Amino acid sequence: MEADKAPRVLAVASHVVSGYVGNKIAVFALQSLGYDVAALNTVQFSNHTGYGQWTGTKVSAQEITDLYNGLCHSYLDDFDMMLSGYIPSAEAVVAVGNMARELKEKNKGAPSDFFWVLDPVMGDNGKIYVAEDVVPAYKGLIEYADLILPNQFEAELLSEVKIVDMESLKSAIQALHDRYRIPHVIITSVNFSRPGQSPSHLSVVGSSMASAGKPRFFQITFPSIDCYFCGTGDMFGALITARMREAVRAVAGLIDRPSWLSDDSVTGIHLPLARATEKVLASMHEVLAKTRDGMQSVVERTKAGLTEEQRASGTGEQQIESKASELRLVQNLESLRSPSVKFEARPI
Repeated sequence: MEADKAPRVLAVASHVVSGYVGNKIAVFALQSLGYDVAALNTVQFSNHTGYGQWTGTKVSAQEITDLYNGLCHSYLDDFDMMLSGYIPSAEAVVAVGNMARELKEKNKGAPSDFFWVLDPVMGDNGKIYVAEDVVPAYKGLIEYADLILPNQFEAELLSEVKIVDMESLKSAIQALHDRYRIPHVIITSVNFSRPGQSPSHLSVVGSSMASAGKPRFFQITFPSIDCYFCGTGDMFGALITARMREAVRAVAGLIDRPSWLSDDSVTGIHLPLARATEKVLASMHEVLAKTRDGMQSVVERTKAGLTEEQRASGTGEQQIESKASELRLVQNLESLRSPSVKFEARPI
């Protein structure tokens, strides 16, 4: 790649007019780290759904295809990477999968030239929040991805392994490697505490498979922040897209290998995937902590702008709290670029 060419990423995710979820995070974070981003928005909402009320529309599968074809016709499909997040329907999931397959086919002569990071957004905490037919749609295209980012519940749906402890989690990751031949897996926010119990720490568990399909595990544990935020999964996906490429480029010749798979001699904690995840979690912890610390001032400032009638009615509390918990990315750009905290990968 030319020295002056920024890596080019196609980001496929939701869009909100105000706030930070989906592509609002992906575009800002990736551009801040030196990436050229093309944003294909799968929904157009006024704000994220955590506010309890929003306006806007979802994009159809045909519109997604049309937008992608428009890029191709203008010679704008020269992507090095693709990041996909929330997709609103099974038909749209298929359309996004078709785009990824086409980009992989375009680069089949040099398969290392295109890397797909797939966040299979389906649900959380034991509940599916998409249509039921989205699950088999994702199962049909995961084999084309290079790195998937399911949360614990989504990993259960895809692997068909119930995760209740670390051994079953390892079995789920092995099943993902076996069933889909997916090269890299990160399961986010692993938590084995009792339902309703706020954990003091969370874990991320990842693996890059060896040549024979055997997983190479690592785990990173970090303190949880007792506050609800929207967009943390989107933030993780955007940052891991940048940091994975960065970590791979630090290893001589690895960027030229299909799916950027390391030699079998590289252990889990020394994988580029582990190095990338360490840096991502450091950035996230700093941004989330600083967001939490600034929430009260947002609440006070917003309430100060209300009318006496609005204050007396007590309505809008959910919206004000959601506004206060919007991720403070712009204010903490240095935390994205050069986080100071450190979380280290350890073997399982």
